[in-house]
Amino acid sequence: MKLAVVGGGSTYTPELIDGFARLRDVLPVTELVLIDPATDRLELIGALARRIFARQDHPGRITWTDDLDAGLDGADAVLLQLRVGGQAARNQDETWPLECGCIGQETTGAGGLAKALRTVPVVLDIAERVRRRCPDAWIVDFTNPVGIVTRALLSHGHKAVGLCNVAIGFQRKFAKLLGVAPERVELEHVGLNHLTWERAVRVDGTDVLPRLLAVHGDAVAADLRMPRPLLDHLGVVPSYYLRYFYQHDAVVEELRTKPSRAAEVAAIERQLLDLYADPKLDEKPELLGRRGGAFYSEAAVALTSSLLGGGNPNDRIGRAGDGGTARAAGDVQIVNTLNNGTLPFLPDDAVIEVPAAVSARGASPLPLRPLAPLFAGLVANVTAYEHLALDAALKGGRDRVFSALLAHPLIGQIDYANQLADQLIAHNREHLTWA
Repeated sequence: MKLAVVGGGSTYTPELIDGFARLRDVLPVTELVLIDPATDRLELIGALARRIFARQDHPGRITWTDDLDAGLDGADAVLLQLRVGGQAARNQDETWPLECGCIGQETTGAGGLAKALRTVPVVLDIAERVRRRCPDAWIVDFTNPVGIVTRALLSHGHKAVGLCNVAIGFQRKFAKLLGVAPERVELEHVGLNHLTWERAVRVDGTDVLPRLLAVHGDAVAADLRMPRPLLDHLGVVPSYYLRYFYQHDAVVEELRTKPSRAAEVAAIERQLLDLYADPKLDEKPELLGRRGGAFYSEAAVALTSSLLGGGNPNDRIGRAGDGGTARAAGDVQIVNTLNNGTLPFLPDDAVIEVPAAVSARGASPLPLRPLAPLFAGLVANVTAYEHLALDAALKGGRDRVFSALLAHPLIGQIDYANQLADQLIAHNREHLTWA
């Protein structure tokens, strides 16, 4: 089994390598190729990857290259974890929207739109080369904004599934609070990428969410940085990213008074690269935990294994709202895939993040209970924005950028949309072929 990681020069790659090494019985990788144009970083990370495999007696072969086509040849699955423009572009995404009193964040609002405009054309070019070099390969997309990028891939007929670590992160945190093994915890996770709610938390088929909130509500609220009364009112656990919607103005003021997350990550990356250069290092360093993306490797291994027909022994993470009974063939996991009537108020070609049966045929969402208006309204609004964002990414033009910004629930005003459209284009001109 050959896997290719596009963006293999990321400082986060050792987390993925560690997962491949530890979970080799689930995903028996025989060849792993890291692909990245940043050859200096690639050399450091590739060498560390080999040492991690050796430490854990993994027999797989690891290579690296800056030649995308050569790296893709013969791959069974291709993992995308790239960042167009690097942390410098992310820093821009997180700062200039604040000048207009809007959220500066890399996956939502104006910053998220900027990232989508930079990323979609690059990902589609990579996907076309995957189609030529390894037409049967599955694409697993971890590249943000995952919902928009996955929709772009699927709308162009690529074999792709989107992956986010929010669900597995909740599963592990809830399991720790409840004092049970993670595989016993099932989530009723529903919404869009970075716009989701946990409507049930089942342990051995019994919903314990009310008890979880009653006993551990303060801890959950503190982790989300949201008021405890809000969680009690909602009766669900929203993802951290709902904070940008539910507490927009307070978060804007907070972000104006501290360094951007991009600046923090850039500093961590410099320290990580120094650590990676040590030829004695043969495991992922503790510092990597501050980089973000917790449990990504476990989720990526499980999803890739299911897509390649290996099965997922931890499939309880993604059971739907039916008490844990899957109604479609395949391992049940939480992924980003086509709606296809699952949420009837959305178009079929919308990409949603829900429990799905995953097999070599792809991902098929499981049936869900109706979504309450409090949540459905926001999901419908953001889906409309994502449709317009993808249109702008594919066709370009200021008018399309303006329309996407005007449709976004965190912007939605003419003056803001005009200012942000101009700033977005100005800050990203080198990445926008039409600008």
